[in-house]
Amino acid sequence: MEEEFLLIEPDSRTLSPRGLELVGEAAGDLGDRVGPELTRYQVELRTDPHTCLKEADDQIRATRTAAARAAARLGLRIASTGTPVLGRTDPVPITPGTRYARSAAHFRALDDEQTVCACHIHVGLPDPRDAVHVSNRLRPWLPALTALSANSPFEGGRDTGYASWRTMTWGRWPVSGPPPYFESPAHFDDLVGTLLEAEALIDRGGLYWDIRPSHHLPTIEVRVADAALTPHDTLLLAAVVRALTATALTALRAAEPAPRPAPELLRAACWRAARDGLAGHGIDPLTGRLEPQTALVERLLHTITPALRRHEDLDLVREQWQRLRTEGSGADRQRAAFRGRTDTHDVVDFVISATCAL
Repeated sequence: MEEEFLLIEPDSRTLSPRGLELVGEAAGDLGDRVGPELTRYQVELRTDPHTCLKEADDQIRATRTAAARAAARLGLRIASTGTPVLGRTDPVPITPGTRYARSAAHFRALDDEQTVCACHIHVGLPDPRDAVHVSNRLRPWLPALTALSANSPFEGGRDTGYASWRTMTWGRWPVSGPPPYFESPAHFDDLVGTLLEAEALIDRGGLYWDIRPSHHLPTIEVRVADAALTPHDTLLLAAVVRALTATALTALRAAEPAPRPAPELLRAACWRAARDGLAGHGIDPLTGRLEPQTALVERLLHTITPALRRHEDLDLVREQWQRLRTEGSGADRQRAAFRGRTDTHDVVDFVISATCAL
């Protein structure tokens, strides 16, 4: 798992450009499990590979706590939210490095919108060549995953009206959003090669599709989620994505055809999920019909129940899903924090507190 965090000045609650300092401060405890991001407002934390979610949960909490303590030694805080609640300064301060400099020169003001944070889940595959076929089978569930993980309603001091504003900012990138349906691994390789030749990418690391075969690990990487507000939210997402991947592999081995929603419907369903999150209606990308988003998530959970049972994760997912039904998504909880005094400073304080919540 890879989690991205914003650095916050506690007095003003605005972003701090001291990401490299925090990486250095936290490295003594975390080693290479902490690293920089494109902007100096951010850092990334990584877990080791895990097969046991209890062990993953322990490491997620320990890693977040170590980073928060390192930030506190620098007079800073870390916040797990998909977008900065309060404003940033444009152009954003870019982390030094050849690749980041190339990105800034090539994509220009788009890099100013990279002050967004995500949670990426990697799932190991027995045969990495299966990654594109797994991607095909995960595509229809992207809207449900977007709603389940939405945690970016505020940006620049205002409520955007979206549960996941981060999802909308990503849509401006040339290679982003739901991936295409791939006919074969060769189709994937040919398309990526064409995108590189067309200079829509600077390298394979710039494939910002919501699902992609990892370019450096034998995994499928699910990148659709906002940074998770709490460790509980990260764990739920990891359990669901792992079970989805296992379900896809079972279907692949049985030679079941992959669902193939129209790209236009899938994109519209992802937009609706980003706008309304769990609180409203969503679009079923296979039928085009509006249904309560919670019903679409319930359908997802029903589909992966056999895999959850095999992984011994079913009770955990049921418990955490019930918690979300009661408390709301990260976006819902951020808005609840705002309603108390209608002050975005309260939202920032709430996110900081929730980032390392027990």
